Amino acid sequence: MGKRIVVIGGVACGPKAAARVKRLDPEAEVTVIEKGDEISYGACGLPFYLEGEISDVGELTTTPVGVPRDVNFFRAVKGVEVKTGTEAVSIDRQKRIVKARRLVDGMEESLPYDKLVIATGSTPVRPPIPGIDAAGIHCLKTLEDGRAIRGAMEGSSTKKAVIVGGGLIGLECVEPLVKGGFEVHVVEKLPWLLPALLDEEMAIHLEKHLLSKGVMVHCGDGVASFDADGNGRVARVVTEKTSIEADLVILAIGVRPEIKLAQEAGLEVGKAGIVVDKHLRTSDPDIYAGGDCVASYNMVTGQPVYAPMGSVANKHGRVIGNNLAGWDSTFSGVCGTGICRIMGFNVARTGLTQRDAESQGLSVVSALNPGPDRPHYMEGSKLIHVKLVAESYSGRVLGVQILGPGEVMSRVDTVATLIKAGGTVDDLADVDMAYAPPFSPAVDNVIVAANIIQNKMDRVARSYSPAQVKKKLEAGEDFILLDVRTPKEVEAMSLPYENIVYIPLGKLRERADELPRDREIICLCKISLRGYEAERILVGKGFDPQLTSFLDGGIVAWPYEKNVK
Repeated sequence: MGKRIVVIGGVACGPKAAARVKRLDPEAEVTVIEKGDEISYGACGLPFYLEGEISDVGELTTTPVGVPRDVNFFRAVKGVEVKTGTEAVSIDRQKRIVKARRLVDGMEESLPYDKLVIATGSTPVRPPIPGIDAAGIHCLKTLEDGRAIRGAMEGSSTKKAVIVGGGLIGLECVEPLVKGGFEVHVVEKLPWLLPALLDEEMAIHLEKHLLSKGVMVHCGDGVASFDADGNGRVARVVTEKTSIEADLVILAIGVRPEIKLAQEAGLEVGKAGIVVDKHLRTSDPDIYAGGDCVASYNMVTGQPVYAPMGSVANKHGRVIGNNLAGWDSTFSGVCGTGICRIMGFNVARTGLTQRDAESQGLSVVSALNPGPDRPHYMEGSKLIHVKLVAESYSGRVLGVQILGPGEVMSRVDTVATLIKAGGTVDDLADVDMAYAPPFSPAVDNVIVAANIIQNKMDRVARSYSPAQVKKKLEAGEDFILLDVRTPKEVEAMSLPYENIVYIPLGKLRERADELPRDREIICLCKISLRGYEAERILVGKGFDPQLTSFLDGGIVAWPYEKNVK
């Protein structure tokens, strides 16, 4: 008789662990318990089902050749017994028994185990807001949630929707609603969108993009209540600042780890989920845990972090499956890598934002590099914004944010790989990235960002970020913004401030004496290359290096007010 293995949870980590151990140890007796009726599905595809890109939600449960990953599939192909519609009620660690209950009839059974896997996932956050139980208020977590929202979209009479939460799930629901003809409002309590992924000066570009598509964005505003009509259906979302009519609400405030079963069994649990070691063992050596219910470790900080991602859950499952078969596999942690597409606007992040890093007490240096994702002369060239963050004294790469209509995934993955290796900006600058005009500039965007930080660390470049310049303007500081772009560029787009002086870069050497030497000068151009050149020209002319700098990212990276013709 083989090793008896019970897996609690049948969506991502659980089925992965079960299938993996069965491949490595064919004699193992593996049983998966799943509370829901469907197993092994790609929940991350649900927004695209709402959009219609996926016609049948059942496609999220099939293999690449269209075979449903159901109970029969796991029994016949994987050799794994799956009990759907079955809830794990308790874990008796002394007797090594899981008590389970069939939901259809309440019948209970005891499942003995030699090794146990807890993959209970996460639960959507539903705060006790007045009216939150009204009909028409949905979360998006399961296939059934997806069916319910799509039905609500088709049955909506007002075509007015509110998304509560400006995180990944909420923003991925924007496009399906807009394409469905809805008036869409996004309500985010924190000051900017995707607050867990982006710094504010990057997130503003995303907000402006959504506004240009007709989406109403309410940042810095929380929901106070939901008002229902006479039939108990949501009719209005009342925030701290306004009131919004809607008959469809998607609640996307976030998820929390489902840890109740583990807690009741006496396993160690922390703020970020069930505590596991690098082998994904819990405080009980015979019990493993993975997926959305556990705390992972951040590769940059070494601190426990909550990382509820399908990619992470599947990696956990493989590691657990290996170890159940007697291997010695480990999980090294996460970088916090994430990516999404929002109304044709791509957003990706890995590692720490500047805000994250500074909150950890790290001293940082950053670079903003907006530019085309391939040479400007190539058809299809599109803008992307890059913000690279590094440790100021060592040059260790801490994180990157990349967003825009251009290609972002390969670049963020490059930086994620470098972060795992503990690489520096010098290492990033030396990466031999693929180049051909249809795909990228000769010097890739992330390498340019690394070069900028190298210049700053070598003290041959000094800059201010847009956020820093904005604060200086608001504080009424006395400084000059030196715009070195061409007159044609200035006519098309400019900044609406009185302290701007215009001298084209080609004229700066002969006209430098027109500038005062006792006032701070911040040079700017389109994307900061000429601004940096201007800084070097002025320093070479004897201007005080401590009073001379450039605007990081130039006017393209400036997310605030502009005069545009």
